[in-house]
Amino acid sequence: MAESKPEKRSVVVDNAKLNDNLCRIKHKIVVMSGKGGVGKSTVAVNLAVSLSDQGMQVGLLDVDIHGPNVPKLLNIENEQLIGDDKGITPIIVPPGLKVMSMAFLLKDKDSPIIWRGPVKMGAIRQFLSDVNWGDLDYLIIDLPPGTGDEPLSIAQLIPDAAGAVIVTTPQELALLDSRKSVNFARQLDMPVIGIIENMSGLKCPHCGEIIKLFKIGGGENAAKDMGVPFLGRIPIEQKIVEMGDNGEPFALNEFESSIEFRKIVEKIKDNGRK
Repeated sequence: MAESKPEKRSVVVDNAKLNDNLCRIKHKIVVMSGKGGVGKSTVAVNLAVSLSDQGMQVGLLDVDIHGPNVPKLLNIENEQLIGDDKGITPIIVPPGLKVMSMAFLLKDKDSPIIWRGPVKMGAIRQFLSDVNWGDLDYLIIDLPPGTGDEPLSIAQLIPDAAGAVIVTTPQELALLDSRKSVNFARQLDMPVIGIIENMSGLKCPHCGEIIKLFKIGGGENAAKDMGVPFLGRIPIEQKIVEMGDNGEPFALNEFESSIEFRKIVEKIKDNGRK
């Protein structure tokens, strides 16, 4: 079997088209995490779905080039993009959420993306300029973990971003990296909307006692230490895992984590009204 080679391509992007697209989007929010496995994509997807369900015009851009999971979380993995000389039509999720992801461009879901930074930068520019986003109230951008090429590209291409939502778990290892995300945003003059503490406690189904699997309160303490807003905490619930695997957003349901998440969404909306 032939060895997989990094793809080489030249990307030319019309800056006027990029600026025109971005000018039609009121609020651009990036969802970041210092490390993987903290539920960042789940937060991004459910934030976009919640806003769309409230009647807003919303786009969801999956910029995790190497691990695009957004289509799986929305059960749209098998959708095909349509493009013409006017651009690319994003996939529409009822009632009107517009979604774009590298996953839609892969031959199959197991195909790896083997690209260096400049090629990824070009792809991200095309996602912003060549996709027909139209008029949006919000564009939610799901970034890969860390502070590398993709977050830097987005920060440079969208200098007027409304800000960053940073997702962490309460454990010290995740908090160390979440602090780096806060400082990343600050160094690039991007506002920090706040920190979300995910996987914050598990309620025992038998006795109701809270089990502190990853501790509780670390995200809130980090927010205080860093001088940024604390948006709230989301408990661990089996339903979140099951619904994610089935491509069903949990935010529109009525269990504890859903209710807590909707409170977080309202705080993020309040930030946009300032």
